[in-house]
Amino acid sequence: MTQAAHLAAVITVSDRASAGTASDRSGPLVVEALRDAGFTCDDATVVPDGSDSVEQALRSAIAPGARVIITTGGTGIGPRDLTPEGTAPVLTRQLPGIVEEIRRVATLETPGGMLSRGLAGVVDSPGAPGTLVVNLAGSTKAVTSAMPIVLAVARHVVAQLDGGDH
Repeated sequence: MTQAAHLAAVITVSDRASAGTASDRSGPLVVEALRDAGFTCDDATVVPDGSDSVEQALRSAIAPGARVIITTGGTGIGPRDLTPEGTAPVLTRQLPGIVEEIRRVATLETPGGMLSRGLAGVVDSPGAPGTLVVNLAGSTKAVTSAMPIVLAVARHVVAQLDGGDH
């Protein structure tokens, strides 16, 4: 018996990529990892940096039933790095262990890894299935190291949101 594919979404947060002056390199890596793990996932949506654009993009991805949403970019300390600020109002409950592990692994690779301010958590929507949301840093290296961590728990989180046993 095959497991049903869950809908996933990827949001790349980048002023330059959204303006067309740079290519989105990290979003396609996340999409590929999700598809390889059996999720149904369209190509990444690219939005400019800023809390409002992130919040709106997250809400737009949740509406059609995305069970897993990964953002990439905007988690640093630059003036426009506001992905966590756009994510926080959408989350119902945070799952700090996911991003703690992502930061731990990233810091082993480079000391700057500890500067990521990404969040992870779930969104409980009345009358709709819950959604796992994880913010990743925007570098391809960060995505490559973080996606195995996210994928190690993503299906379990979705099962738990559906009322599954521990």
